[in-house]
Amino acid sequence: MKAIIPAAGLGTRLRPLTFARPKPVLCVAGKPIICRAIETLEEAGIREIGIVVSHLTRSAIERAVCDLEGVHITYIMQEEMLGLGHAVKMARDWVGSSDFCVYLGDNLFGNGVRSFVEAFYAQQADGVVALVEVEDPSAFGVAVLSPEGYITRLVEKPRVPPSRMAVAGMYCFSSRIFGVLETLQPSARNEYEITDAIMGLIETGGRVVGTPVSGWWKDTGRPQDLLDANRLLLEDLRGCVMGEVSESALTGRVVVEPGAQVRNSTIMGPVKIAAGAVIENAYLGPFTTVGRNSVIRNAEIECSIIDEDAEIRDVMSRMQGCLVGVGARVVGHGGIPRVHRFTLSDASVLELGC
Repeated sequence: MKAIIPAAGLGTRLRPLTFARPKPVLCVAGKPIICRAIETLEEAGIREIGIVVSHLTRSAIERAVCDLEGVHITYIMQEEMLGLGHAVKMARDWVGSSDFCVYLGDNLFGNGVRSFVEAFYAQQADGVVALVEVEDPSAFGVAVLSPEGYITRLVEKPRVPPSRMAVAGMYCFSSRIFGVLETLQPSARNEYEITDAIMGLIETGGRVVGTPVSGWWKDTGRPQDLLDANRLLLEDLRGCVMGEVSESALTGRVVVEPGAQVRNSTIMGPVKIAAGAVIENAYLGPFTTVGRNSVIRNAEIECSIIDEDAEIRDVMSRMQGCLVGVGARVVGHGGIPRVHRFTLSDASVLELGC
């Protein structure tokens, strides 16, 4: 089986983080989301991976995955963003007659995706769709199942959901789906919907199985989702101190990578501090990751993602639930008059305490 990872989109819901970088290269628990997706596929025995990219996303994706081993990656161009069905169609020549899966590059599965691949072959299906029960299914594709577990109906982002079973970011298909995609018409929002393609597969006699997700699942499409995913991944963190730690208290599961320095600080795990980072006169609370070469001095931070090359210094109030991008600076004024000075890009959010 091969795998397709769609990664051509711009990730507008995660702006301003995605103004300069595509969504799949954003980090959670110290690693780009797309790298976690590829590792998950490899764990399921899938090593032939096609990443669908655009000219805006290709270089960043290539840099993010360049050090991965054990998989063979092919880049497939999608110049127009015309929906998931269109992205899959762009990969037809690469897939050939193989069975394949589609793994959305911004999704994370706590227990991996092997169960969906196994269900596809065990039931000799034409398609398998990962499903998860959610409180508000109107933001997802929604499935209706027969008593035997086959999907009988799929609706994309319905105003009145016919069930609470939402489509998660993993599909398995036989090459039969490409015949449907060739005749697929665009939806009302001018996109080629994968849900419409799956319905076409069902209507032409294909068997599509709905397989429930075991364990947790996160679609990291919004800022809070990134923080939630970071927390879930750090739950499994194993402590390991390889960097320099002096006059500091480390409690719980803390990773200090080689070349990182922690001085006169308190670290309450789970916390991951990447290589080259400097933590000085600081407090880092649970569920915080600090990227490579970032500097944190005279500040308190918890439940946050600090990306690489960032600087946080002389901040009087505790930072909580923050996303700090690559090279960003948060610097306290520390004097009189007490003023705030900042530069915010489009779609930024800034909350100021008293």
